[in-house]
Amino acid sequence: MNQKLFLEGMSHAACTVSVLTTDGPNGRGGITISAMTSVSADPPTLLVCVHHLSPTCEKIIKNGVFCVNVLSEDQSRISDIFAGRVHTPDEDKFSCDNWITRSTGAPNLANALIAFDCKVKSYNQVGTHYIFVAQPEEINIRKHGNVLIYANRAYGFTRNLDEFVAEKQTNEDTEVIYVACFATIGPFFIPRLVRTFLEKIPDTAFQFFEGSEHEIEQVHRTSPFDLILMYDSPAISGSNKTTLATVNPHILLPSGHPLCKHHEISLHDLTELPMILLDITPSRNYFTSLFHEYNLKPTIRFRSPSFETVRGMVANGLGYSILVSRPASSMSYDGSALVTRPIKEYISPAELVMRHNDSDKISHRLNRFVEHTKDFFDVWTF
Repeated sequence: MNQKLFLEGMSHAACTVSVLTTDGPNGRGGITISAMTSVSADPPTLLVCVHHLSPTCEKIIKNGVFCVNVLSEDQSRISDIFAGRVHTPDEDKFSCDNWITRSTGAPNLANALIAFDCKVKSYNQVGTHYIFVAQPEEINIRKHGNVLIYANRAYGFTRNLDEFVAEKQTNEDTEVIYVACFATIGPFFIPRLVRTFLEKIPDTAFQFFEGSEHEIEQVHRTSPFDLILMYDSPAISGSNKTTLATVNPHILLPSGHPLCKHHEISLHDLTELPMILLDITPSRNYFTSLFHEYNLKPTIRFRSPSFETVRGMVANGLGYSILVSRPASSMSYDGSALVTRPIKEYISPAELVMRHNDSDKISHRLNRFVEHTKDFFDVWTF
């Protein structure tokens, strides 16, 4: 098996990030690990893997104890310090935060998301790593926070898509309409859409979910939305679809860019320039497909799932982007100027659609909101 291919494959597997610590007769030590998993619940048993050349490895063997400190999303700096990528001023890793000790005496990060204080039951070396099997003496769990994960050689954190389902509110006096919006659509249309509807029917409540196509589809399967606003996609099925508008994608440039002098810009003129891609489904595939349709390949320099971050990076001269949604303001969040230009080649426009159940399966108020949404987009100027 090719080692490089194996490492590349494993880099795509998301793992929790933990700091493994030990203390005892052989001294204190700590290292960042991603190889930690449960072995058994009866008795409670877990395993961790540590490189045989790590000084912490020998200390764990001789001390016979360790603590697995599972980090939260705001503790990536602690991970970097114990991985040796960042150094504290006094060169002591443990000075980066507060530590306590429990049953085994191994350092427990005071505000770790989870801490497993363990005694080693067995260990053996496989290849370059020692596998330690241990049983927790104590487990301390912080009640709030998201776990820090590592995948694709970058930190990330989890998002509980079921939170929307759990938070759905019921109100006997006010009907609640549950609306999902594609992430770039909500800020443009929802505030005015809701305001104008409440002018007609003021005693209506709304709850909103914004996310990528994939996130909307996942939540919708568990707890269907009353109405969905998104760009057309086969991901959401089993409901009525109404096309509200067709929108042409545009090229976004920083003010003063040489291409700004053109009234329209060819995709051929962009292939060698750095592109900043809106990295969210289905946008990432749609925007790159525009080039592929003409046998071209963009030079993607940066990616971001945030619409405003993409606009800000363009405004600061880091590249161009192609977007569909177009704010009324030609400024980024930091006040830098932006310029939009149409694409010279023919591009199939994106369809902004509304999805909902049949009118005979929804309440009168929701049906009024559906009709109001149609009327709203009939007069909206893109």
